[in-house]
Amino acid sequence: MPAAASPKNTLPPDYRRGIWDEMLGADGRVNPSWSHVASWLGGLTPEQAGATGHEIRRLLREHGVTYSVHGEADGEHRAWELDAVPWVVSEQDWRTIEAGLIQRAELLDHVLTDLHGEQRLIAGGWLPPELIHAHRGYLRPCHGMRLPSKRQLILYAADLARGPDGRMWVVNDRTQAPSGSGYVVENRVVMTRAMQRLFHRSGVRRIAGFFRTLRQTLESFPAHAGAREPRVVILTPGPQNETYFEHAFLASYLGYSLVQGDDLTVRDGSVWLRSLGGLEPVDVIIRRIDAWFSDPLELKEDSQLGVPGLLEAMRAGNVAIVNHPGSGVLENPGLMAFLPGISRHLRNEELILPAAATWWCGEKQARETVLSQLHKMVVKSIHRAPTFGTVFGGTLETAELAALRERILAAPECYVGQEQVGFSTQPCLNGNVIEARRGVLRGFVTSDPEGRYIVMPGGLTRIAASQDAPVVSSQLGGVSKDTWVQGVDSEPFVSLWTENEASQPEPDARNVPSRSGENLYWTGRYAERAEGTARLLRRAVVSFVEAMGDDEDQLRRHREILMSGLVGVTNAAPIKGEKSASVVRDEDEVASLLTNPQRAGSLPSTLRSFRNAAYAVRDQWSPDSYRVIEALIREWVDGKHTGKRDLDHYTDPLNRLILHLTALLGLNLESMTRDAGWRLLDSGRRIERAQYLLSVIRNFLVETRHAAEEQLVMETVLAASDSLVTYRKRYRTHPRIELVLELLLLEPNNARSLLYQVQRLSMNIEQLPRQTQGARLTPEQRLLVEMSSKLRLADIAQLAQSANGSRKKLEAFVGHMSSMLYQLSNSLTLTYFRHAESPHFLRG
Repeated sequence: MPAAASPKNTLPPDYRRGIWDEMLGADGRVNPSWSHVASWLGGLTPEQAGATGHEIRRLLREHGVTYSVHGEADGEHRAWELDAVPWVVSEQDWRTIEAGLIQRAELLDHVLTDLHGEQRLIAGGWLPPELIHAHRGYLRPCHGMRLPSKRQLILYAADLARGPDGRMWVVNDRTQAPSGSGYVVENRVVMTRAMQRLFHRSGVRRIAGFFRTLRQTLESFPAHAGAREPRVVILTPGPQNETYFEHAFLASYLGYSLVQGDDLTVRDGSVWLRSLGGLEPVDVIIRRIDAWFSDPLELKEDSQLGVPGLLEAMRAGNVAIVNHPGSGVLENPGLMAFLPGISRHLRNEELILPAAATWWCGEKQARETVLSQLHKMVVKSIHRAPTFGTVFGGTLETAELAALRERILAAPECYVGQEQVGFSTQPCLNGNVIEARRGVLRGFVTSDPEGRYIVMPGGLTRIAASQDAPVVSSQLGGVSKDTWVQGVDSEPFVSLWTENEASQPEPDARNVPSRSGENLYWTGRYAERAEGTARLLRRAVVSFVEAMGDDEDQLRRHREILMSGLVGVTNAAPIKGEKSASVVRDEDEVASLLTNPQRAGSLPSTLRSFRNAAYAVRDQWSPDSYRVIEALIREWVDGKHTGKRDLDHYTDPLNRLILHLTALLGLNLESMTRDAGWRLLDSGRRIERAQYLLSVIRNFLVETRHAAEEQLVMETVLAASDSLVTYRKRYRTHPRIELVLELLLLEPNNARSLLYQVQRLSMNIEQLPRQTQGARLTPEQRLLVEMSSKLRLADIAQLAQSANGSRKKLEAFVGHMSSMLYQLSNSLTLTYFRHAESPHFLRG
């Protein structure tokens, strides 16, 4: 796209550009490709800069974009950061980058094929055997294994930075399980909304074609007998992985199932998915775990992330693993010292994209060079390991340099030295201040079904955490940028959807993985538990901040009953030890249940469990559903209310929480397909709602009280079960125990009644997949038939009778119903769930 006339450089005087700056030329003038961005920056006021950053952060929060950094206070789900200023790449510059990435992908594919085949490069002296065999990514069991495709390296990524000569240099090769492409899509979506006018003026190329090619390649692999297309799954380490958000996003974006290692099993040399409907064959696995962990039978024997027998299934040709399990060896930085020679040998070409001068310490001359200039070198381990990162010799003291020297001499084949090079800078917005930061662009490449490599026209740009930081890393606080590759004005729209007019498309009837079903089930339970707890806490807060009667003694007694019932229903752990529990003030008890996430049974603790279960099935939620989830998590789990003790503060937040949870239920009812996953989500809610109702009745209505107290208690029970308005409309009289029990236990049209929950559970269980049993009922159906019968035969008058201050028959009835619900939950677990990661907090 033709750029506008080069605007005047309006960057601040203290803008500390590097040897090369992406926006500014050597003469200090704005590069033509940056003209639109420079004009926008020139007219940006501090207020507008702050507002733009706020809007970008809001959109990222709405989308639930996270990156986890373990070991930090907020590392479990750190918010993804995106700078408002993109990295603009001219069309001419991109042609060079694209050609260089394709050349490098083809070269590395040849190296990968050779190392797991004839190993001519080692035999011919082009690669030292120690360099390869010492690397953890070289897996001997993978020798001789091939993918049924023209390329063995399907996905490739390279970290690029502009060197002092103005050319793009390769910093790292990423071949194991290249991450970042999902974040590229999210960055683009956010930028097109937050910076819509600037984006369209800049003529930015689309990135969807890359993912369409990837899908075509994956679906070109052989399918199992009887299938029209292969079953593709994405294998993730799980929600604790730092890029789990991306795994879930790509699964949803590409339309594939997200699985963990024990969702899969190998039987008779084939890979099968444990789904809610039984075992289903798997043809292609997109591997997002390091290959070393992928098969405990042949690789890391104590791995909990892999699938026993996976490599044998690949050898038999029954599954394709992308990337090839042996591809991790290509990430060895020591290869950079030998790739230029290999390129000349195999292709008679110089590398289009150079790398910093690299010396592998396994060679005597190279080692001497590194050690003699250690104070100038960048030293790396050939392995990607948290125990040894990138070390800058110029930052070390004399003793530290001596220790590094000894470390290298102890295992020289495990280290490389690289020339320290200053990379280019580019502008970013730090709050409302424009600063220069070093940046690295991760470019992505995929093979098409014919073996041609396609480069994503864009990529994941990351900038350093500060102006002086020498390393660019998301784990060290780096910020991302959208990468705008300029192109022609009339670039056609590209859709992920494939067009296949030769055959009539059919609905995909495949079931969700059983782990996903389990997490959906517990999402439903925790959501309902949180709503019930919130309703009771709201009633408690109101009792402290609003007068509920003129009789102080009666009000005090009601609060005592309410607090006793609240602790009983939530089954919350004591605030302190048993000896001091009696001196805890009621206000402190309520405040603790509202604010303390470490206390089992508290509202934040329940919502944290809800967040974990919902996050584990991130790929199952619609965008609107996840916005609701993010909204309530942001307010209640991310610490906004921690430490506040003014109960009056919580009335509105509790109202919003109940509203969000109710909205989520409505969205699930209206937006989700009524498949087995939805049935389990709804069943979880129904079981929890029934257990909550029975617990409320047990803690508030079993003990009898004098008339005035009984009135207030029954109003509390009706309010806590969201049935107060229903009672008033139906009976038009003050609460009476027989009528309250009839409404809450036996009314089939009351969505909060026990009978209604049993009816919904019966419908859900009837629709769940099961092994053929003829006319026999399943254990779950038998329990529900028994519960329904006992409910319909229940005599409310007898349940309402009291003797010696309590309703014994009601207590026994509630206990029996609660026990049967517990048995139902266990039966569902045994039938459909086989992957419980950690115990769930039960009650009742």
